[in-house]
Amino acid sequence: MILSLFLSFTFAVYADVEQREAYLKDRAKAFIQAKNARQQSNTTEDDIDHFISLLADDFVDEHIKYKVVVTDKDELRKGMVAKMQDEIFYSRISIDEMMVGSNVVFLKYTESAKVKPTHLDRVVEYTSTHLLSLEFNEEGLINHIRRHHAL
Repeated sequence: MILSLFLSFTFAVYADVEQREAYLKDRAKAFIQAKNARQQSNTTEDDIDHFISLLADDFVDEHIKYKVVVTDKDELRKGMVAKMQDEIFYSRISIDEMMVGSNVVFLKYTESAKVKPTHLDRVVEYTSTHLLSLEFNEEGLINHIRRHHAL
């Protein structure tokens, strides 16, 4: 009797953990898809608004290498809308690896792009790998992003 009760509880907890992991992976994939969609030659303000809708109101977005922190959705949106003026030949993001914790997803992803930013007089082409952590609140919104550049 006690053993069957213990096993039932264990399976319920395991199923809940599996569901939570799948949910967080889906949220992380949605973030990468939205990030990719807002960096295309045909990006619209709706793409930008969708990206921002994945963030909690009290989000923190840290670019560790550049020591830049953004915490204001209006500021973030303004910067993204300004980037719509860049000439984008192509931009792709693919997830290489994903690790999940209780409220966090760690991503290793590769970004390839060929762009001509409006502030430069030349085309920039690159492929780089990045490490990213996404921390989620109870509502499933991202409340902390940490962006790292891989080696």
